[in-house]
Amino acid sequence: MRRADREIKDRAEIDGILATAEVIHLGLFDGTEPYVVPMTFGYADGCIYLHGALEGRKVDILKAHPRVCFETYTDYEIVRGPVACSFSTKYRSVIGYGVASFVTDRQAKVNALDCMMSKFAPGPYHYNEEALVRTNIIRIEIESMTGKKLGY
Repeated sequence: MRRADREIKDRAEIDGILATAEVIHLGLFDGTEPYVVPMTFGYADGCIYLHGALEGRKVDILKAHPRVCFETYTDYEIVRGPVACSFSTKYRSVIGYGVASFVTDRQAKVNALDCMMSKFAPGPYHYNEEALVRTNIIRIEIESMTGKKLGY
């Protein structure tokens, strides 16, 4: 990291960002060009969980190229200055790398959905069986990540 003074070295703080941030930007590469998609997500046991359709561009890419990059942030705020070049931001962010896989076990899918839902509403949660079958759960095993902050 170029700005070591902004690095978050405390793993609990990084975990806290992943636990509270609502949207993650998932970076994929299809062998020809990059593709980035914003998604809601859950974080538990060192893994990121995503949900979506069983088919589509993202699924096709992940089947061929499961290595991913991700980015998320929280506590974002513009800090206005007296002139344009003196503006700044306050933020806490995480960037990481990992390998994606598809979750097919019913209970593992429910656990992943519970993890995602817990950011937005208190449980318990109930899922329609037909919807569970049609829902794709992606698990990202995190290999490395770094945290960065400014203004906190």
